[in-house]
Amino acid sequence: MTLSATYTLATARPRRARRAHLWLALLLALAAVLSLATGASGTSLWSALAKLAQNEPLTASESTILWTIRAPRALLAICIGAALAVSGTVLQGLFRNPLADPGIVGVTSGASLGAIFAIVLGSTLPAAFSGPWLLPLAAFLGAWGATLLLYTVSTRRGRTSVATMLLAGIALTAMTEAVSGLMIYLADDAQLRDVTFWRLGSLAGATWQRLALAAPVILAALLLAATLGRGLNGLALGEATAGHIGLPVQRIKALAILAAAAATGAAVAVSGGIAFVGIVVPHLLRLATGPDHQPLLPNAALLGATLLLVADVIARTLVAPAEMPIGIVTAILGAPVFLWILLRRRGLVDL
Repeated sequence: MTLSATYTLATARPRRARRAHLWLALLLALAAVLSLATGASGTSLWSALAKLAQNEPLTASESTILWTIRAPRALLAICIGAALAVSGTVLQGLFRNPLADPGIVGVTSGASLGAIFAIVLGSTLPAAFSGPWLLPLAAFLGAWGATLLLYTVSTRRGRTSVATMLLAGIALTAMTEAVSGLMIYLADDAQLRDVTFWRLGSLAGATWQRLALAAPVILAALLLAATLGRGLNGLALGEATAGHIGLPVQRIKALAILAAAAATGAAVAVSGGIAFVGIVVPHLLRLATGPDHQPLLPNAALLGATLLLVADVIARTLVAPAEMPIGIVTAILGAPVFLWILLRRRGLVDL
């Protein structure tokens, strides 16, 4: 291969990744408009914008639907979609495993256990400790508790073993699922229904208060993850090689775990279980723009947010005026895409 051909091959995908920033940002903007314009009520975004342009006041119904219901829901979908996609990208880079996602290391199951405790035992708590904040707070604490336990088990003498973390994550997931099963066994019919719907995922409870609870944590985690691109590229060469070229391997691993756990914990706490976003989005982007994590991480945030907005629109309209859990929609859309990726790359990827 000539030098010019090698240079062309090396620079084609980075250029494609930079162009993808613009296209994905445009798609996200279109999906956000679609989310604000779509709903079972039939309230028109365009007529509301026309009124505002002519300095006419919105009706109480229009203001409530667009500002109180649809706007926080769209923003929460953007935050959660970006959090799950970036968490999946970070963990796949950390474990050097294309099947890694927040569920495989116990973060999601820890959040689920916390939420189930809040649903089943919340009625036994004093009134001062109950309320709308109890469930998301319990889910977030469950995610962080699982993460701290996982990090403690896999860290020895100041060094974190990625292989041990992966195996411990599988064991932790099994343990939390067993405890969750016990709590579900003890739940009454109403609590069992609440647990089932929470685990399927939904954005129906989106409010400005919930957005204020989750968004700062998610944004901080995304900013932290954005600084890890070069380090994750180095880890792809192996920890020993990354250390030899001067990268702080232990610090990169610790920050990657922190970013993924914070983003996933905050997202799952306010939305419940939403599958396949964290595992499908990185694969699609690697096929399109290559494995470089520096453009991959922001692109994952944009595409994850877009996909979750579209999935939420489908969940709200497919069985309107009822609403389908968004976790069902993402699984129906994500599973065939993931199978297609595996079939396309089965000769290239050794899983």
